[in-house]
Amino acid sequence: MRESGRLALVVGLVVALCGVAQAVTIDWVTVGDAGNTADDTGYGAVGTEYRIGKYEITNAQYREFLNAKAAVGDSYGLYNTMMAGTYGGISRSGSGTVGDPYVYSAKGGDANWDSRPVNYVSFWDAARFANWLHNGQGTGDTESGAYINVGNQTTFARQAGAQIFIPTEDEWYKAAYYKAGGLNAGYWEYPTQSETAPKSEAPPGTDMANGSANYYDGGYAVGSPYYSTAVGAYTTMPSTSAYGTFDQGGNVWEWNETVCYTDYRGLRGGSWGEGADSLPASARNYSTPTSEVSDLGFRLASPSGPDVIPEPGTMSLFGIAVAAMLRRRKRWA
Repeated sequence: MRESGRLALVVGLVVALCGVAQAVTIDWVTVGDAGNTADDTGYGAVGTEYRIGKYEITNAQYREFLNAKAAVGDSYGLYNTMMAGTYGGISRSGSGTVGDPYVYSAKGGDANWDSRPVNYVSFWDAARFANWLHNGQGTGDTESGAYINVGNQTTFARQAGAQIFIPTEDEWYKAAYYKAGGLNAGYWEYPTQSETAPKSEAPPGTDMANGSANYYDGGYAVGSPYYSTAVGAYTTMPSTSAYGTFDQGGNVWEWNETVCYTDYRGLRGGSWGEGADSLPASARNYSTPTSEVSDLGFRLASPSGPDVIPEPGTMSLFGIAVAAMLRRRKRWA
């Protein structure tokens, strides 16, 4: 192979494997009031301060993961081809080989998909995404770190020292419904600081007394082609939780770490395809951890403290690949 051809191949792989080398960053909110009491449902008590994603994980964030870990083959099935279908927002091109790696991009080249929540992700996909972030992104491992035994419902476990993880049901519930400001502050019925259902509204922007959310109310709030709203689109108060999270009611169902009935993992929050009865604190759902459907996504959590996600830059990732190429030059000659 000519040297210029080798360099072109390596550069192509760097672009494919690292995408445009945009590090995934997460906006956190701190959930304080450590040691708070549980709701009368039995949920919501958390003994430590922690952080949770202000927004659901987006197509753009998950796409960086795919370009890093599912370019040459996709042995763990991180990409569901339905992501390129009617309700998804991520397209895939290429054949997944070294010479023609997969490249993941906004569906139809429409950047409006980027800020909408990723869907068609299983619980195991979310756990692997968490491991990848925990391990520094880039070539970071997906099978250990924050979690071990990904894919095994019996032995899967969060590890001590996990820096990025899927929230437990209590962690998710507290961030959504707790009123904050003390250890016995009580809970709202809806994650918009209200005892009454928020308004199903599109486009976002109208000031509603009980907040706004994207759920089905005799019709879709958004409808074709997007169905979901951009994360954080409902900015008028009180559309956030007391801690400042967005879309814990509606948009997409969100995985939580808690095991339900042995073979299932928890879901909370409702979605664009479900009614108002899926939004309140009393609404509990669950599914098999392999489920991948059009209105199912996730958000992540982290221990309280300084930002803990290593964020590799474009040039550092490129440098690693070029260094590997130079080590192999003698064998290519």
